[in-house]
Amino acid sequence: MNISTLLQGIASFAWIGFIGVLVTIFIRVSRNQPVKGLSSLVVVLLVVAILLTTAGAGVVFIEPDQMAIVVTIIGGDGIRPEPLKAGLHWIVPFAERVERYSILNQTYTLSSTPDEGQAVGDDAIQVRTKDGQQVYIDASVIYAIDPLKTRDLYRTWRFDYENGLVRPQTRGIIRDVASQYGVEEIVSSKRTEMQLEITDQLARIFSDNNLVLRDFVLRNIRFSDEYALAVEQKQIAEQQAQQAKFVVESKKQEAEQARQTAQGQADAAVIASKGAAEARLIQAKAEAEANRLLAESLSPTLLQYQYILKLAPGVQTIFIPSDNQFILPLPNTTTATPTTP
Repeated sequence: MNISTLLQGIASFAWIGFIGVLVTIFIRVSRNQPVKGLSSLVVVLLVVAILLTTAGAGVVFIEPDQMAIVVTIIGGDGIRPEPLKAGLHWIVPFAERVERYSILNQTYTLSSTPDEGQAVGDDAIQVRTKDGQQVYIDASVIYAIDPLKTRDLYRTWRFDYENGLVRPQTRGIIRDVASQYGVEEIVSSKRTEMQLEITDQLARIFSDNNLVLRDFVLRNIRFSDEYALAVEQKQIAEQQAQQAKFVVESKKQEAEQARQTAQGQADAAVIASKGAAEARLIQAKAEAEANRLLAESLSPTLLQYQYILKLAPGVQTIFIPSDNQFILPLPNTTTATPTTP
């Protein structure tokens, strides 16, 4: 409760008391009863009621979240040049009155959901896009009164700026801007660009009409049922194509893995074959070298001796062919024991 309200309350009680005392005086006079003292009381109450009423009408308290303009009949153009800020002020009683404006942020919502916005029912904005598709846009405008232009706002719009300015300008600008884009651009690549363009245009319009745009929120974009179904079918087809592509890639990877495995096995077989061939070559070379060394070490006598050894272990003598008339003695294979001279 502020002082202005308090004064007006006390003034109301003073007027009630004045009327009560005045009625009492009339009753006592009609009964020929004395009214001494009541006459003075009624005068005092009348004076107090008038003073308090006048003070209550002249003292104005402006809340911290308010600005006020003073409408006056005293000269000028009917409005005081300077608005009243928060605090206690004095105006001329019964010659001036105060019109208050809230300087808090206000939100105006246009929505297809009933009871969500200011209008009853579906208040979404219907827009025909550049490519002929019908879309429905939900949006919110957050704005405030420009404290420095409260006087001009009162002169231009009074208190009807929401229905007279905010709503029609918001709907018109959204419709005009959105119609310059295709439906795919609105919902994807150009959505932010469109929102910024709407914000810029609204900010200029509001500034020209003594309001300040705080923010513009593009809440939702809804398509027609036919287009929504087409988009859903397209997304399903794209998902199926992606799945098929994934399967193909998986098969390619499996084939590549099998090819690499086969290549590895083939390479291993080649390496093993080369190793075996090289081993045999080394062995053949070794055998050839052994044979060469053996051939170099062989003599006719040694060959005859090896031949005789292979005949039988108990043979002591052999017959030579018929053209030789003597018997060859076996070579002495034992080593003679040296004698000591």
